[in-house]
Amino acid sequence: MTAAATKTPDRSTWGAVTTMYRLTTGHRASVVVATVLTLAGSALGLAQPLVARNIVDAGGHGRTFWPLLALLATLFVTEAATGAVGRFVLERMGEGVVRGLRHGLIGRLLRLEMNQYHRHRTGDLISRVTTDTTLLRDVVSQALVDLVTGALAAAGAVVLMAWIDPLLLLLIALTVATAALVVASLLKGIRAASAHMQDSVGALAAELERALGALPMVRVHRAEDREATCIGKRADAAYDAGVRTAKLASVMSPAVELAVQGSFLLVLVIGGLRVNGHANSLGDLVAFLLYASYLVLPLSSVFRAVGLMQRGMGAYQRIAQALALPAEPEEVVDHAEPAERAGPAGCVVRAAPRRAERTGKGEAPALALHDVRFGYVPDRPVLNGVSFTVPHHGQVALVGRSGTGKSTIFALVARFHEPDSGTLLFDGRPAAELSRGACRARIAVVDQNTHVVHGSLRDNITYAAPGAGDAEVRRVVELARLDGVVRRLPGGLSGVLGERGNTLSAGERQRVALARALLARPALLLLDEPTSHLDAINEAALTTLMKEAAQECALLVIAHRLSTVRHADRIIVLEEGRTVASGSHEELLTTSPSYRALAAGQMLRPAQGTSGAGAARAAHERPRTP
Repeated sequence: MTAAATKTPDRSTWGAVTTMYRLTTGHRASVVVATVLTLAGSALGLAQPLVARNIVDAGGHGRTFWPLLALLATLFVTEAATGAVGRFVLERMGEGVVRGLRHGLIGRLLRLEMNQYHRHRTGDLISRVTTDTTLLRDVVSQALVDLVTGALAAAGAVVLMAWIDPLLLLLIALTVATAALVVASLLKGIRAASAHMQDSVGALAAELERALGALPMVRVHRAEDREATCIGKRADAAYDAGVRTAKLASVMSPAVELAVQGSFLLVLVIGGLRVNGHANSLGDLVAFLLYASYLVLPLSSVFRAVGLMQRGMGAYQRIAQALALPAEPEEVVDHAEPAERAGPAGCVVRAAPRRAERTGKGEAPALALHDVRFGYVPDRPVLNGVSFTVPHHGQVALVGRSGTGKSTIFALVARFHEPDSGTLLFDGRPAAELSRGACRARIAVVDQNTHVVHGSLRDNITYAAPGAGDAEVRRVVELARLDGVVRRLPGGLSGVLGERGNTLSAGERQRVALARALLARPALLLLDEPTSHLDAINEAALTTLMKEAAQECALLVIAHRLSTVRHADRIIVLEEGRTVASGSHEELLTTSPSYRALAAGQMLRPAQGTSGAGAARAAHERPRTP
């Protein structure tokens, strides 16, 4: 499905048909069954005018016609039943195609390279999974088969009409050809307008997602009207594009209807004259009129299918673009890396990563960076030769002004990006030799932008270890000082936290993230300003917890508070993307002017709530590379 969907779309009508047909890969049996049933229904429908002609002729000559009436009723009921079954098969097939597309899109969007999320808006990407695939479902489940069966049914009707009266058929052909020219001239505009409408809907979803994601800020700054106006402009753009599509479609539909009705009137007038002239019988005229009226449905379905396919191609192009976005490469599982193991009380936890071979100089560190350089955009480096190591046990802190690359180091360790040069090693093994999964299995991250998803407290804590047992969950709840949250929430651990954890305070969300990280039992724990949202009591508790955790795994901490880093085993000082000093707190106060400047400028200060860190950060804040 994905391979088919990523082919470059052909802009011609035939290209649209072949593209839609490719999407039915894996559902061809359903397409065949639905086509056969639809054609069988069409054949039954084509037989009905012939039976009606015999009934009229029999009645005109005084012969009995009750058996023919029974046959006509049987044909009618059977046609309806066959059409219903065929339509169900089609609808189910369409849902199956959409399900496959959505699975492919979901898998792709969750695995995009990290820089793609900065280039494409989340709401627009989501609309490709929802709105665009829904439109494609209608195309695949209706237009594709309607085009084939409609064309065949129309061809059958034309053959029978030619057999009854070629002259009347010629009149119908002329009117239908005129309508076909009108439709062909409108198809390109319909396709372009449909693509514009889908883009506008995607932009609308993106703007709404942005505003709802920052709703507290919107409310505090009384920006509801301003945001409503801004998002409303996107809605207006979608409206304009939809109106243009409707305008073109509204011209196309009457053109087809006028052609069919005009041909019907011509048949009625000229055919009546031919009956009066004894060129045809009344039964022939009735049969021809029935075929002419019957021809309306297949011809309308053909024209409608072509128009719908052009609209669907606009949605398909957006889906194809999303599926073509660069994703993290799929990597073969490194079987040398241990899998999950059963932990305490049935908890499924990560096994300790394989350590590097011991050398004469001792065991390789848990993490090492050697002359690492990296920039998000060319010629704008963020890291300019960073080198340091993190042992398997103990706490290492990264300090420096905002924009010196601390968070970028975390992104490289998590393999969200790859260094431009230099080497990143886990247990002495170059990261390039390990799969991303193997690297990420070693780490857990507590980000300053804590991620709490809609669901229960237990769901959030056990996100990294879904099979964790009650005893292990209780252990990390106590370690993260979440006992009060458990008691307060209706349902305790089963209590729902709400969208983005809006029932919790910022500090509580950070402690939930910490509990989640501890439950995973990582070899390396990355903490990004872990005390930024904690009061003095909880900060002291967290400091104790960090000391305990450092006995089991390596800790790499980004911090601005002196109270957070002063007990670290080693502090790395960053300046302009470089490591300029390292050592203990006391050593750096003596030997490092950069560290002393940070402390003297209150970038680092004893914990007195969050105001000191916030004021210092505001004083030294500067634009950061994404």
